[in-house]
Amino acid sequence: MSKRRLSLRFGVVLSVVSALLLSACSSPADDAPSQTPSSSVLDVGATTEPDGMDPITVSGAGTPFVLLYNVYETLVKLDSEGTIRPLLAEEWSLSPDMLVYTFQLDGAAKFADGTPVTADAVVTSFQRIIDGDATAQIQGSFAPVEKVEANGDHTVDITLTQPSNRFLFDLTTPAGMVFNPTGLDSLETASAGSGPFVLGEWVQGSKVELLRNKNYWGTPARFDVVNFRYYADPNAMNTAMLSGQLDIISNLTVPQSIGQFSDEDRYRVTEGTTDGEIVLGLNHATEALAKPEVRQAINQALDKKAIVDAAWAGYGILLGSMASPNDPWFTDLSDRWPYDPAKAKELLAAAGYESGLNLRLRVPTLPYAPAAARVITAQLAEAGITVQVEELDFSRWLDEVYTKHDYDMTIVAHVEPRDARAYAIEGNYWNYVNPEFNQLLLDADAAPADQEAEIMAQAVQLLADDAASAWLWLLPRIVVTTTEISGVDANQRTLAFDLTNIASRS
Repeated sequence: MSKRRLSLRFGVVLSVVSALLLSACSSPADDAPSQTPSSSVLDVGATTEPDGMDPITVSGAGTPFVLLYNVYETLVKLDSEGTIRPLLAEEWSLSPDMLVYTFQLDGAAKFADGTPVTADAVVTSFQRIIDGDATAQIQGSFAPVEKVEANGDHTVDITLTQPSNRFLFDLTTPAGMVFNPTGLDSLETASAGSGPFVLGEWVQGSKVELLRNKNYWGTPARFDVVNFRYYADPNAMNTAMLSGQLDIISNLTVPQSIGQFSDEDRYRVTEGTTDGEIVLGLNHATEALAKPEVRQAINQALDKKAIVDAAWAGYGILLGSMASPNDPWFTDLSDRWPYDPAKAKELLAAAGYESGLNLRLRVPTLPYAPAAARVITAQLAEAGITVQVEELDFSRWLDEVYTKHDYDMTIVAHVEPRDARAYAIEGNYWNYVNPEFNQLLLDADAAPADQEAEIMAQAVQLLADDAASAWLWLLPRIVVTTTEISGVDANQRTLAFDLTNIASRS
């Protein structure tokens, strides 16, 4: 069965804003990329910098945004329409009992140092995850796996403990990246992939440079150098684009400024979708937030339309649970807890907080979060909840909020496809535990394929009913390019900023 006929998956990843990675600017004289004057250069900007260059061991979206499909390839790939297609594996089959995947590697595939991509390299890459050398989210992708075996040089057999509707889909994510085994000890400074680019210079706080892989086994890269540059201020990115320094704004994170790019002789603006749910996360380890009535009160105190209007110029679909319209099980649950400040006060009083409640809201300094926090603070105040807001740079947010769970509420975009399963990860940063929800996920994964969506719909409904979080809106993808650039996907269906189809007429 080829990948054209099968599409499945699991895995969850907190990930912030892959969908809102901004654009770039040409390097200043004192930061010139390593290229000849005649080489072709593409500048792509971002707001979320990688936390490291080993995509298996870091949690943020900044790393796969740069490396997935560009530097590290997977057996199978998800395209912009959500279809699973061949990459390192030219074909695959699934046994009649749905327990054994057999992947046939493309015999032409090779790593950047010229050595072939072998079945042993795939086994080594996946065994790292099975042995625990990975984030919890990526380990979760391999939960159904019993063993991974090489059957000759170009055949890989993956045996599952039970049928899984999610596993093949998960292999399109960072969990499915294949590494050159000889390079695993130096991933922070040198890449070990088979993709059309290799890692060049990484200047933390400034840029990640990718260089054309001269040994690439597939269609050659169209650029000699790609610079991913990082902006703390999205308005600075706009200024750079308007002054002719940028090639692409990968996602406009100040939608209010879209009119600045109305000159069709200079710019092309494309609107598409992402999987980026912006979530007001609630820490269930906080005494008050462990009470369903308080979580319900917070949800009913929020006017979501007013929030998205103020923070994102009205762009984005309102949400009511952890699912996007790209998910086969999506239903509109945005009115599950309708805006009703009076009802919110009643719920707080019933929970023992008739005199009010104080909560800490700790947010990353990503474009959407502080803006949304200001509106949310005002709205919750009307219901009797006093909010203390603290803004953290993203690396500190990852450490203190995501890892150490030091917060009451937070705001972050989860951009992994089909990421409701994040609420089932042991030790998840919301401290959410719900055995009924976890069982629904297991049932959906093991069910006949035509029943998966129905069971998953029950699971995301349960999250909404439990007011596990307050889901706000779905990040749109607003791409701005110069008219010289073509091939940028309108839809962001993966964590990757996929360079493989992008070209320039200049």
